[in-house]
Amino acid sequence: MRNRIYLDHHATTPLDPRALEAMLPFLRDRFGNASSATHSFGWEAREAVEQARCEVAALVGARPEEVVFTGGATESDNLALLGAVDRARRAGVSPPHVIVAETEHAAVLDPVRRLERDGVPVTRIGVDRFGRIDPDDVRRALRPQTVIVSIMAANNEIGTIQPLAEVAAILAGAGVAFHSDAAQAAGRVALDLRSAGPGLLSLSAHKMHGPKGVGALVVRSGLEARLEARTFGGGHERGLRPGTPDVPAIVGFGAAAAIALEAGGGEGRRLAALRDRLLDAVRGGLGGVEVNGHPTERLPNNLHLSLDGVDGESLATALGDEVALSTGSACASAGGGESHVLKALGLPPERARESIRIGLGRFNTEEEIDLAGARIVEEARRLRTLDSWGRGGEGKR
Repeated sequence: MRNRIYLDHHATTPLDPRALEAMLPFLRDRFGNASSATHSFGWEAREAVEQARCEVAALVGARPEEVVFTGGATESDNLALLGAVDRARRAGVSPPHVIVAETEHAAVLDPVRRLERDGVPVTRIGVDRFGRIDPDDVRRALRPQTVIVSIMAANNEIGTIQPLAEVAAILAGAGVAFHSDAAQAAGRVALDLRSAGPGLLSLSAHKMHGPKGVGALVVRSGLEARLEARTFGGGHERGLRPGTPDVPAIVGFGAAAAIALEAGGGEGRRLAALRDRLLDAVRGGLGGVEVNGHPTERLPNNLHLSLDGVDGESLATALGDEVALSTGSACASAGGGESHVLKALGLPPERARESIRIGLGRFNTEEEIDLAGARIVEEARRLRTLDSWGRGGEGKR
């Protein structure tokens, strides 16, 4: 069986063996309910959950009690946005106003569309050609009724990192809640909420080599009063997310966070070097290669390319048995829609169709990167040749 090379780490990441090892006891004999307060089975489960809470908090510079475990970043985004609007309505704000960036993930944009259908005014902030917002655009968009602003920490397609600290300073002065989907950024770039940052932060374990189906909403102290719970039944997680805790998944999340914190900037530098090595290989074998996103303010593991004359979906599919990459976010791919991110950058439709997204991860090696680069070049050349033949050999190549 041929070796397969996984370069789609923005969609999901393989579970780190160390995280799996931490989970295994809680999948077997340590099966207690963390909410059971009268016996040792419950006590040890509760202790494990609280240890994981400490580990997740340490990764982003929060306090343990500020970490609310959820089923993933999508649930966290919904809780932040819908919960803030519901609470504002109860407080008499009419109508509550929401601000988001045009390039947000569907986990933010879909609940925002739901709010709009319910009569909530929403302002969408545009981005520059690199995908960065201008913090002053946020300032200008503020209204007396603005209750929450949501700007993702790093884009899941093009990897562009947003100026969160500048936005946070503006919103702190205005008294407006600031939410950020940090699913792609956490564990890849430094996040420290103790200095400056959002008061609400969405995280997902499976984006940082943890298990699927678990995440968190970090709710800075005092902000829980601005959120309305979306589900009810038991009062778990500060009353914001009830239900029996998934102890094995939470333990795995905590372990993944601790591993990422220990790896620190060294892992980011290694991934950036591999990314640049891959870019050099593709550019060395092909002409007409453009990088999408910010040239420097980007995730270290992200490489988003447009290959002139090469349909991105055809390239990704042709490589699918050997090299796993994508043409955009997994959610957009599932829906078959055009990338709203590339459209927001002002890319022409043709260049958007010629794009691929590459996401590197912890276990990729130099050998894999060299093999992947060679196969991308080889397959892109083949597709260009087919395209030229299809146009009677009179194309550009």
